Amino acid sequence: MSASPSERRQSIRFGVVWTAVRDLLDQPGSYHEQQARIVDIGGGTGGFAVPLAQLGHRVEVIDPSPDALAALDRRAREADVADRITGQQGDLADMANLVEAGGVDLVLCHGVLDVVDDPAAALATIASVLRPGGHLSLLVAQRHAAVVARAMAGHFQAAHDLLADPTARAGARGGHRFTVEELQPMLATAGLSTVTVHGVRVFADLVPGSLLDLEPGATAALVELESAVSTRSEYLPLATQLHVLARR
Repeated sequence: MSASPSERRQSIRFGVVWTAVRDLLDQPGSYHEQQARIVDIGGGTGGFAVPLAQLGHRVEVIDPSPDALAALDRRAREADVADRITGQQGDLADMANLVEAGGVDLVLCHGVLDVVDDPAAALATIASVLRPGGHLSLLVAQRHAAVVARAMAGHFQAAHDLLADPTARAGARGGHRFTVEELQPMLATAGLSTVTVHGVRVFADLVPGSLLDLEPGATAALVELESAVSTRSEYLPLATQLHVLARR
């Protein structure tokens, strides 16, 4: 059975991230017990939580949306992993009260740091729940690509504003944008050392969806290309998102 258009888009958007997370969990010492203890902040309906539970790990999803948590519960039951997934309503600010300090092997923070008021404080909160040697999987929007995207869409003033004031939020819905040079010192201040950096969606947002839907093999070829350039430093400024693995 061929993949649906939605599944193909997911493989393009998150293939690099999923591979990095899965490879991390395959490394000796990435967790001490038979199952890793994973917390997914803003994990929504379980796009990462369910596959991770299917690998045998325990996943705690914290999300502000009761509807998303209800969908997570249904999805976990359908995948027969409900015993390894728990959902709690809350956000990153609630994390310290919802999660035992120092006991987590891996925190997923994908697309959440972009929208918090104080990213540095948020990273410190995440570090506090990680065990020594635990990891953070961080996915954030990347500023250079945001400037290009606004210019290509004809929003020249918005592109100029983001270029002129790198610390400004990109509108009420856009949130923060980051560069590697900004993220690494922020992580270090929180007590987290950068392990790997990947560029995500270097080309994916520039390729017409109709091409992927109509051209046989196009999705697989694009996923392979995204993987090939994800660790090439010269392509990082083109990436829509940055994925960082950091260790406490």
